[in-house]
Amino acid sequence: MRHLAALVLTCTAAHAEVPRVVTDIPPVHSIVAMVMGDLGAPDLLLEQGASEHDFQLRPSQMATLADADLVVWIGPELTPWLATALEARDGGGAVLGLFADVGTYKINYFAGGLTDDQHDHDEAEGHDHAEGMIDPHVWLDPSTAQYWTGMIAAELSRLDPDNAATYAANAATASATIAAAEAEAKSLLEPVKDRPFVTFHDAYGYFITYFGLSPAGTIALGDAAAPGAAHLTGLRGLIETGSVVCLFPETQHDAALVGQMADGSSARIGAALDPVGSTLTPGPDAYPALITGLARTLADCLKDPA
Repeated sequence: MRHLAALVLTCTAAHAEVPRVVTDIPPVHSIVAMVMGDLGAPDLLLEQGASEHDFQLRPSQMATLADADLVVWIGPELTPWLATALEARDGGGAVLGLFADVGTYKINYFAGGLTDDQHDHDEAEGHDHAEGMIDPHVWLDPSTAQYWTGMIAAELSRLDPDNAATYAANAATASATIAAAEAEAKSLLEPVKDRPFVTFHDAYGYFITYFGLSPAGTIALGDAAAPGAAHLTGLRGLIETGSVVCLFPETQHDAALVGQMADGSSARIGAALDPVGSTLTPGPDAYPALITGLARTLADCLKDPA
């Protein structure tokens, strides 16, 4: 009996050494969950259906953040609300900023995908994606997500060296899982990669670049900015030429404007895109589902009708 009690205490102590991890958005949460595996489950701050750019933490979430041994997030470029909370929290937990890492591949916003003649430069109409501004939607490049598995495993191993081998093995498995999702997405998109399309806002640059797709423009230039009249006129003119195959609405945004832009043209309206996976069930399967889901949604509209 004494030996059994000692064994229970030993197992409890080992379990307690696993870091308490908090993440910001579903894709990051999913990748961390894959790397942690059966050792533990990270907490996700962003709730289903909520915007990653504008979110109010509940008191219970603030408490979870304060108790975290490690916070893994994109960075203040995407979730400024978390930057404020991190500055206010008590405690000395570690913070891993994925966007700031020098190995994270970064590109500038596409600025709507229009030519200079079509693009609206009227400052009075305004937008929040300035020319030359780096796009923080970096998780939409699957090769970046694979790179992060190693980063996350290394940080978890630093905090929990006894389980370093497990984190490394889990990271390798996670990378292979992401590679399989990338391969499935590529097979879906390869036949339609040359077909122009319009998205609701400029959030898909990494996905478009990685898979070699053909963006024609975006309706809104940012999450918080209403599209200007000149921008919409230029985009509408492009759509009316018949060169745009599909327009895609987006979760969390009203689809009415997408319908208005497509009205009377040959362009089809696809299903809503969800760049942050806000409608997916959180967990290790969410990131692969995000990548394949985006690919399937795009391909279903862009392919030739049956």
